[in-house]
Amino acid sequence: MKEFDFVVIGSGIAGLTFALKAARHGSVAVITKRKGADSNTAWAQGGVACVTSTEDSFELHVRDTLEAGAGLCDESAVRTVVTEGPARIRELTELGLHFDEREVSGHWEPDLGREGGHSKRRVLHVQDVTGLEIERTLLAQLQRSPAVQLFENHMAVDLITAGKLGFATEDRCLGAYVLDENTGSVETIRTDRLVLATGGCGKVYLYTTNPDIATGDGVAMAWRAGATIA
Repeated sequence: MKEFDFVVIGSGIAGLTFALKAARHGSVAVITKRKGADSNTAWAQGGVACVTSTEDSFELHVRDTLEAGAGLCDESAVRTVVTEGPARIRELTELGLHFDEREVSGHWEPDLGREGGHSKRRVLHVQDVTGLEIERTLLAQLQRSPAVQLFENHMAVDLITAGKLGFATEDRCLGAYVLDENTGSVETIRTDRLVLATGGCGKVYLYTTNPDIATGDGVAMAWRAGATIA
């Protein structure tokens, strides 16, 4: 049995970002069923919409998002994502990510794109491989951290919960059973803090542009553990 302070299942932008921050507070295991870079994040091409120009504003970005969402968006969530965007972009650049720039009047500024639904240019990008470069940047930082261990070709099979083990105490997650695809053995990984960051389940459909890894494993494990699935 292996034991860590934190366990992250999934190696996309959400899982890797959490792992890097959690590494400041203890040992971290990142579990991914393929290679570290195999995630939906790596397939994202267009860029990241974020207010960085003086000609733009948070209110404009919120309005554009709500209009494009046709009434389906949670406005409070939209405002959180929009207003926290610049800080997250700064974090990525501090980690070493270089968004495309252009020269204007002798100085360099972000080469902002404008995509459908946006009233202003606000899309930061790295050519047309933005997601892949974000993934590479996060993985490079992860591999430098002595507190993080990356388990590639390891597939989480199920969550370990107090309820499943028959404990009389309050039900909670205690870790995960993980299949080592290299050896065929199932390992027990113990933790009190487990994050499911496994992405979506687009691959359950016959026709999809999702990569093969988008099979909804985390959603299924959460459901079996008793979580409410929206």
